[in-house]
Amino acid sequence: MEAARQYDVHEAQTHLSRIREQVAAGEEVVISKAGEPVAKVVPLGPKVRRTGRGSLAGRIHIADGFDELPDGIADAFGSPRHRSRG
Repeated sequence: MEAARQYDVHEAQTHLSRIREQVAAGEEVVISKAGEPVAKVVPLGPKVRRTGRGSLAGRIHIADGFDELPDGIADAFGSPRHRSRG
């Protein structure tokens, strides 16, 4: 993997458009101050395409009793609606 291009803070301010284009093309850019790296500009991951609600309908099966908790678990977590009465 090729080393990231490095710009001094003042160069980065002057050439921000160029840096943005490089990052958009997949490159990483390091910003330094007095020769010491202080920041890295990296490309964002690809956008996630959401297909909308219900897109997994018919593909997922939730077993009967899925929501039932074993005795004592709800009490251990302080759930008032599952506490035993007595």
